[in-house]
Amino acid sequence: MGETSIGYQLEGPVAILNFDDGKANTFSPPSIAALHDAFDRAEEEARSIVWTGRPGRFSAGFDLSFMKQGGRAMIDLVASGAALALRVYQSPVPVTIGVTGHALAMGAIMLLAADNRIGVTGNFKIGLNEVAIGMALPEFGLEFARARLSKRHVTRAVSNAEIYTPEGAVEAGYLDRVVPEDTLREAAIAHATQLASLDLDAHKATKLALRRETITRIQAAIDAFPR
Repeated sequence: MGETSIGYQLEGPVAILNFDDGKANTFSPPSIAALHDAFDRAEEEARSIVWTGRPGRFSAGFDLSFMKQGGRAMIDLVASGAALALRVYQSPVPVTIGVTGHALAMGAIMLLAADNRIGVTGNFKIGLNEVAIGMALPEFGLEFARARLSKRHVTRAVSNAEIYTPEGAVEAGYLDRVVPEDTLREAAIAHATQLASLDLDAHKATKLALRRETITRIQAAIDAFPR
């Protein structure tokens, strides 16, 4: 497991979080805690957030060294990942993810949680591959998929575990658009800066009203994890 690093930079009204563990950018207890700390700071200091990954990878999902332990270690990790995704989904400021490459499993769910997703062109894989590797997608993941994926793609993406190119991911609903890799950071910051001009009280109230039923179901799924 690589060393977790969450870079933080404030550019005007935009907080830029860069997730880079030196490897596959997996979600582990340390990386999830570090991301919560970064979001705490960003939501206090900024009016809009950009979250990026390392070149070629946004995230490969949960850290398999914890998942393979099974039992409490696995349950706690999945529950904490779900809680982080729900936090992103409810963030009081707009969250834009700059998808720097592959985004699989929990990495793809994070895309479904963000307000805006800008990917890069290239030979990258995006999708929910749980069924293909012998896992049922947890209930919270199903709720994100129902809420954010195109209805024409939900079955293909979830129960058929279809993996998409960045361009296909736009059609499916994982991404909003794709840009050349060397322009991603600029595009994400420009979009986040535009969103920073919104009335944040109105943004928060409208977001929560729009997503209330999905939020309630996701929270119920998290609460149902064994304690």
